[in-house]
Amino acid sequence: MSVHYYCRHCQQKVGSIEANVDTRQLGLEQLNEQDKQEMIEYDKEGHVHIRTICEDCEQTLKDHPTYHEQESFLH
Repeated sequence: MSVHYYCRHCQQKVGSIEANVDTRQLGLEQLNEQDKQEMIEYDKEGHVHIRTICEDCEQTLKDHPTYHEQESFLH
């Protein structure tokens, strides 16, 4: 099982862990159920896809805090 991280805003691939990883090592059990549903997907091969935020989108939100109010700030 590999783990793939993607930005929830721009869909850019942030990184991957190609080794066989126990998801407990990633701290995913600390998320509440709603966050798990919004952030984590498992594909048919058993790989994990996690929606996170890339550095560029994080900086954009930091520079423009009102963007947090919008569903999507990328047009």
